[in-house]
Amino acid sequence: MKKKIVFFDGDGTIWYPKRTKWKEGPWWIYKDKETSTDSKFHLVLTPTAHSTLKKLKTQGIILILLSTHPHSPREAKLIIDEKVRHFNLKNIFDEVHATREYHHSKGEFILKILNKRKIPKSQALMVGDHYLWDYKPARDVGIDALLIKTDYTKFQKNGNRIKKTIRKIKEILNYV
Repeated sequence: MKKKIVFFDGDGTIWYPKRTKWKEGPWWIYKDKETSTDSKFHLVLTPTAHSTLKKLKTQGIILILLSTHPHSPREAKLIIDEKVRHFNLKNIFDEVHATREYHHSKGEFILKILNKRKIPKSQALMVGDHYLWDYKPARDVGIDALLIKTDYTKFQKNGNRIKKTIRKIKEILNYV
């Protein structure tokens, strides 16, 4: 069935650190003294992210950004909104949410958004780079998911057993 809505993770999926790209998990950038203060200036969009998002948008697909942050909900939302503006993605995403720092949070957000928009689970897709934070929460609530295959994916618990993986964001077009 055609997908009507696609949920995206932020760090490691839509953007990643300039220095390490997909070689190591992107969370280091927020702990490093050099990059933590103005992290957005040390991030770049992942290959094919912008063009793929634009193409999905022109196809009428609803695009939602769900990014986990360890800050208070208000502060986390401000940080994520700032990144979205920095990368000129404000007019591409229909909604932007800062999810909470526990594994099931994205699944909970997905269900609330689908319920609010009256979209069946079968018409939704989640795309992320981390098994426990992106892929599993979506699958646990019955949503189809894709995991971006990275150098650090092999170190994620159960990450190698995932069958639906992609190398670049543009491969999403084969699943919508």
